[in-house]
Order: sequence, then structure tokens, then C-alpha cells
Amino acid sequence: MEILWFYIAVVLAISDEIHDRVIWNIFFDFYILIANIIKRTVASNVRLWIIHEFLEAIFHFIVLSVVFFSIEIGILGALIHMIVDMYHELAGLKMTWLYHRSLHFVVESIFFMLIFSGG
Repeated sequence: MEILWFYIAVVLAISDEIHDRVIWNIFFDFYILIANIIKRTVASNVRLWIIHEFLEAIFHFIVLSVVFFSIEIGILGALIHMIVDMYHELAGLKMTWLYHRSLHFVVESIFFMLIFSGG
């Protein structure tokens, strides 16, 4: 197992920060336009949010797959990241940046520890 789980969690954290910075600082206007188009298409804030999380998961999938040369790690990393994001939103947790980052890191680390310890 070594510490691959740790590297994956770190890359996911970096990927999430890059995603946030790129979307909110560089492509904000484009993001708002796309969100408006998707909102009119799906006619529901919940569906819009799920699509947003899915698109973010695609971003993480691409980053992880390229960094680790592994589609499996990309899929698993994107999936667990999306599940954690959806959980803390549905649970209504109000988190600071550090708490949010820590929650992701701990859950994603444990997830990959379990995956890599099984085989």
C-alpha cells in the first residue's frame, strides 16, 4: 500500500483548489452563463447543483487520471470527492475553508487506505 493513498488525497485537494480558483477567478462570467443555460434546461436548482458536482467530478477525474496514469484512480477519486461534497451540502454543514479541506482529506484518505489495503 505504501503511501499512495496520501498522494491521491493531496492531489485531490490541490485539484479542488485549482478548480475553485480557475472557476471563480478566471472563468466566472463564463461559468455564470453556462449555469444559466443549464438552469433553464433542467428547470431545477437541485438538478443544476447535481450537474455542477458532476462537472467538477469530471475535472477531478481528468486531473487524477493524468497525474497517476490511472483511469481507476481518476474514477474513484472523482466519485469519493463528489460524494463528500454532496454529503456536506445535503447535511447543511457550515464549514470554514480549513474544516472543508480537512473533511475531504480525511474521508478521501480513509477511502483510499481501505481500497489499497484490500488487495
